[in-house]
Amino acid sequence: MTPRLQAGPDQVAAAAGRVMARCDELARVSSAPGRIERIYLSPEHARVNRLAAEWMRELGMRTWQDAAGNQVGRLEASDPDAPALLIGSHLDTVTDAGRYDGIAGVLMGLEVVRLLRTPVDEDRWRSPFPFALEVVAFSDEEGARFGKALLGSSAVAGLWDEDWWTLTDAEGTTVREAFLDFGLDPARLSEAARRPVDLVGYLEAHIEQGPELDRRGESLAVVSSIASARRFQIVVEGEARHAGGTPYDARRDALLGASEAALAVEAICRAEHHIIGTVGQLEAFPGAVNIVPGEVRMSLDLRGEFDVDRDRVWRAIAREFDAVMGRRGLRWTARDVHSAPAVFCAPLLQDVLREGIVSTRDAGARAGGAALPSGGASTTGAPTTLFSPAGHDGMAIGAVTGVGMLFLRNPDGISHHPDEAVSEGDVALGIRALAEAVLHRAAEPE
Repeated sequence: MTPRLQAGPDQVAAAAGRVMARCDELARVSSAPGRIERIYLSPEHARVNRLAAEWMRELGMRTWQDAAGNQVGRLEASDPDAPALLIGSHLDTVTDAGRYDGIAGVLMGLEVVRLLRTPVDEDRWRSPFPFALEVVAFSDEEGARFGKALLGSSAVAGLWDEDWWTLTDAEGTTVREAFLDFGLDPARLSEAARRPVDLVGYLEAHIEQGPELDRRGESLAVVSSIASARRFQIVVEGEARHAGGTPYDARRDALLGASEAALAVEAICRAEHHIIGTVGQLEAFPGAVNIVPGEVRMSLDLRGEFDVDRDRVWRAIAREFDAVMGRRGLRWTARDVHSAPAVFCAPLLQDVLREGIVSTRDAGARAGGAALPSGGASTTGAPTTLFSPAGHDGMAIGAVTGVGMLFLRNPDGISHHPDEAVSEGDVALGIRALAEAVLHRAAEPE
């Protein structure tokens, strides 16, 4: 029989309170007064790593900052050579960020360790499982500094591309130079890589970066997969001419063509299931008020649950771009700047997370005063399963071990914004679900 979590509602509620308070504390570590901003290999990155290390040591964990700048804590099993179950997320942010994206997952991982650890003697603790428990705070999930996301987790997964050393930030600093400034040795980066044999899986709790759980009135969901993604830089070329002297039938207006193309992206993607296309950047040249735009540079972010559907939709978008530009006498080109396949969460880890969510339905498990809607999917039937249109560190870690993800309700689905939120009650439910999932994972045969 699978053991049950021994912690009572008061302990879980206290754990959730610590998570919320520490999210507030980390929010004060920012490079931008009045808003939250923490980028890779910055002084703020170093400060939050030190705080996380302090909290890890309080739990009896051995701590280190790895060769890529990720902060790691390990609670050993009785066998010091045992593999580890990783739990974590990231501590870096976008510009003008919220305080929970990534951060809550790291802090919830620490509270899971607190609830599950076993005393060795008065001053020492260990993992009670045949695997160690590790909490990892990844350092560059967002890619806000160098334009390439998942640098920290890619190093852990052994996926580092040597071309990344020459990426530059807005000040012209390369990744290699930033490593040296931070006190890291680029020549030792490979030491951050983990071997599959040394891991039994990766679990991550994360606020949902969308409104589905909020709309359903549910607190938690199991993630089935992390979206496949492609990003393009698109150039539309027309002819720059005088705004007053050029009649409409002589215009080759690149901005109007790009605008029509952006609307086509929306129309095509709205007609598809689980395909999301976004034009997030659009810049006209020469950019004068009295000149017909002769060139536009625009971005396209395309995400889907399945690679084949994503690529099929891209082909449909390209055909429509051909039609739009042909009607308007314009030319267009696209450069594929990012491509990531869908990552499917491990069936075993999905199953143990479902069991974890089911455990929260007991009346005594509703820690922190969280109220679940009667008759909803959270109280009866199988727990909700969602796919994640947003990227996560699990996309990289999936190359080295199985990945499981737990979503927490995010009111109105707002994320990457100061208004993103999660309730303390839902955090309490998430901590219990995650801890129960670890117990179920330990009960599974290797």
